[in-house]
Order: sequence, then C-alpha cells, then structure tokens
Amino acid sequence: MDFVEGHHHRLNCSSQSGSPCIDCHQQLNFQQAKMASASATGHNVLLVSIVLLATVCACTAESPYAAGLSEDYYQKTCPQAASIVDAYVTKFLSKDRNFAGAFNRLQFHDCWVGGCDGSVLLNSTTTNQAEREAHVNFGLRGVAEVDEIKAALERVCPGVVSCADILILAARDATAKVGGPTWSVALGRRDGVNSTALMADTNLPFPVLNFSGLVANFAAKGFGAREMITLSGAHTIGRTHCNGILPHLYNFTGKDDATDTNPAMDKNFAVFLKKHCPQGNTTNTIFIDSTANTFDRAYYKNVLQGKGIFITDAALITNPVGKKIVTRFSKPGKSFFTEFAAAMVKMGNLGVLTNTEGEIRRTCQFVN
Repeated sequence: MDFVEGHHHRLNCSSQSGSPCIDCHQQLNFQQAKMASASATGHNVLLVSIVLLATVCACTAESPYAAGLSEDYYQKTCPQAASIVDAYVTKFLSKDRNFAGAFNRLQFHDCWVGGCDGSVLLNSTTTNQAEREAHVNFGLRGVAEVDEIKAALERVCPGVVSCADILILAARDATAKVGGPTWSVALGRRDGVNSTALMADTNLPFPVLNFSGLVANFAAKGFGAREMITLSGAHTIGRTHCNGILPHLYNFTGKDDATDTNPAMDKNFAVFLKKHCPQGNTTNTIFIDSTANTFDRAYYKNVLQGKGIFITDAALITNPVGKKIVTRFSKPGKSFFTEFAAAMVKMGNLGVLTNTEGEIRRTCQFVN
C-alpha cells in the first residue's frame, strides 16, 4: 500500500536481471576491442578519447523515495534531527511501550489523507473541523507527544524540521524499539495547511470494510492486496477504543443486538471482548492483539484463530488469496518484517510536499 514519483541517480553497472545495465560490460568489451584496432592503425589518439566517452555506462535505477526526499536531507541544517526524535520516542515508550502503536497509526492516518504532510496533527478552528475530529480518528493518540518532539527540535534547529518528517521518523523508531523491523527514512517533507474531517472519513478505511472494500481502499493509494495485508500487521501493536469493535460484536449483519456477532469469531474470544466492550460502550480501551506491546507475528496467528479484533481483521481470511498470505506471515521467517518495512517506505512517499510547497510549522497543531 505505482504512485511513487521516483527520481533517478547514477549507479555502477549491474548484472541484475532486467536492468538497463545488463549489457554494460559487453559494450565495454566491444569498445575496448575497437580501441585496440584503432591503436593498431595509428589513429588511436582521437579514437581512444571518443571511445572512453562512449564506454561510460550511464545506468539508472528508480529511487524508492519520492522526488525531493533524501536520507541526508537535514545533514547540514539539523544533523541532530533523527537522534532527537529517537531519544524522545525512547522516552515515551519507557513510560508506555504500547505507545508504539500510536506512532504507527499517526503515520498511516496522516499519509492516507492528502499525503504525508502532517495535516492529521492540526487543530480544528471555529470554521473548520480538522482530521482529528473525524469518526475514523476517534481516540487518536500521540499529537501532544509529537508537539513535544517538535519543541525540542525548534530549540536546536528553529524552522527546519517539519512535523510531517517527525511522524515518519517516530513511526520507524517506535516500530524498531518494540521488536519490529527498521528501515531507511528519506526526509524533506513539508507541512500542509489544510485538514478536514471529511477528507479523513472519505479516505481512511473504516473498521467494518470487507475484503474487497479493503482492497479497493488500498488500490486507490497505489497499494496491492498483499501490501494491504502487510500493513494490517500494524495491528500487532497498540490498542483501540471499543467503538471500532462494537459492530463486530453486536451488529455484524445489521441487526444491532447482543447476538449479532461475527459467527467466524472464536466463541470464547467473543465472550472476552463483550466483557471489555459492553453493548453501547464506545470509550473503553482494549489491546489489539495478544502481544500488543511487541511487534511480532501474533496478529496473523490471532486472525487465523478467529481472534481478529476488527471486522477488517477477520475479513483478511475470507478471501483464499488473503488467507494464504496471512498464513505465510504467521509463520517464522523474515517475509512479514521485510515487506512491512518496504510498505512503510512506500507509504511515506504519498502526496509529499517538498521544496517551496507548504510550510515548516513552528508548532505541529497550528499553521504558521
């Protein structure tokens, strides 16, 4: 979960299949033969110069990052940026390890709505309901913590590091600190100035979507079904309010009564959830999976056992292809971690603002 607007950079010749460099060495050998022939006929001076230019292999490959982003973006203007974010994420997780889920959710809920521009952090005004007020953003955590990180950065590098980049760094750092994968992060995003609840409710997937609905939602952002299932694995950490679970327990077919529970749900698990989320209670909170403070494969195991918290979790195995992927991710191996990291990088490219677009907010909850 293509849309990536890649830029290009020069590479050494590669023998990778399908690469435009694949004939590079063959070309080089051919040109060297021509050089030898030219030398033998006494015309080597001019021809060697021409041939040397001709043998430069200008092979290119797409960057995994959107145009305008780079891993060393703040190297000269704020070299401490990444370490400051990392230190604060460590601080927050030392108080509440489960907060890793909040940072992960913030990246997704930001990038999925108009792009990774920090708009999810903005406050509402007297004339506008911001994204944070959207139904799908109920119970969103981490905004105050991101502002704390931003204040620390402003003390060292005022007006340099965007709120949008803080979200990307914090999600990566939090994931790694609770046992998940890490990945390289490209920076250089700028902050947006627009944020509406309607945009959030229109773009983000509600927790009642079936498999085809999820596939369609992710496809609209350039992500395939496998990437959708991969990113659903973020539910291995964090917690949720009962409002997102109630339809799974009491309104699965629209009857809206205590017996209208997803029949595919493990019966004992349904009893457990109903104790924590009585009918009509939207504000209680519950961990999303059995190891909610650790990034692991337990989420997929839970789903296969009929213990998915949301309707969207249970939906993943209603499709044979989806069930096959969930089964694979539930087993030992690096596949899930590797693909999750790649999907997070890809997500971080969505709709970025760079160069003179947008602004660098002084505080993350307000436009300048």
